[in-house]
Amino acid sequence: MPKEYGGSSSVHQYFQKWAKAGLFEKLWKKGLAEYDEMEGIAWRWQSIDGCMTKAPTAQESVGHNPMDRGKNGSKRHILVDEHGVPLSIVVTGANRHDVTQVEAVLKKRERKPRGKTKQNLCADVGCRGKESEETMKRCRFTPHIRPRGEEKKAIKQGYKARRWIVDVAHSWFNRFRKLLVCFEKTTSSYLALLQLAASIIVLRKIASI
Repeated sequence: MPKEYGGSSSVHQYFQKWAKAGLFEKLWKKGLAEYDEMEGIAWRWQSIDGCMTKAPTAQESVGHNPMDRGKNGSKRHILVDEHGVPLSIVVTGANRHDVTQVEAVLKKRERKPRGKTKQNLCADVGCRGKESEETMKRCRFTPHIRPRGEEKKAIKQGYKARRWIVDVAHSWFNRFRKLLVCFEKTTSSYLALLQLAASIIVLRKIASI
């Protein structure tokens, strides 16, 4: 950390203060509003998915990671628009299945479309289930849930691949070294960092317009 920033303890105190005040979420929400006004959020096709990360020191929102020999891990569940702009983030333990978080992710969107905008929601087979699909419909989404094999067949028939953009968005989050491995003890701290990263992703989108 650059010396100009001051001592690490002081920086941490400011971070906790700003996180408690909801500063990072406000930055993200403000960025989405500006992006929506300048470019327009692509509501028509949205994608949802989760991504597990190591969390060796986490004390909240942590569980056994089935992809890492049962070690402690956390999971971020995100919703993105057609261009990968993050609209919602939920943090859970790595052992929580994607299908259990569909409702939470959709309800925690930082911005929603106006009127009766048509919305399609792309998800992998991990979100398949009667209850989750009903939740999508209640939130005014048309579900599109297909296993990878069916996706490949649909592409060969001329349909456009759309769900992949959420994987790209996860890779954008992973480029922030602070997020690649979760060393935060509390959910609020980790979520604040994710919200800050989401703000930066949105601002980069704005800069490219």
